[in-house]
Amino acid sequence: MNNRNKRSNPEHELYRAILKLESVEECYNFFVDLCTVSEMKAMEQRYEVAKLLNQGMIYNDILDKTGASSATISRVNRSLNYGTDSYRTLFARLQAEDEAAEGKP
Repeated sequence: MNNRNKRSNPEHELYRAILKLESVEECYNFFVDLCTVSEMKAMEQRYEVAKLLNQGMIYNDILDKTGASSATISRVNRSLNYGTDSYRTLFARLQAEDEAAEGKP
């Protein structure tokens, strides 16, 4: 059976394993072992695109800054606006962590 058209399994042990990583370095090393260089770069680029879209940057500026295609920017924008809110959840948590580190309330 062709597995390409099926959604992945959210109960897969992989996702629990990722939560067991204890540092940015461990996380990076795990993804280096798990993914190809192209996959890593693609994920990093999509995350950067989501961050810039979340900050209100327009497509053309994002294209210039990241080199992402308009199709990638559009897909990330769709996920950001109509997805599971995971990007916004992470952005809020990272911002709160940064503010706490700076001593802001």
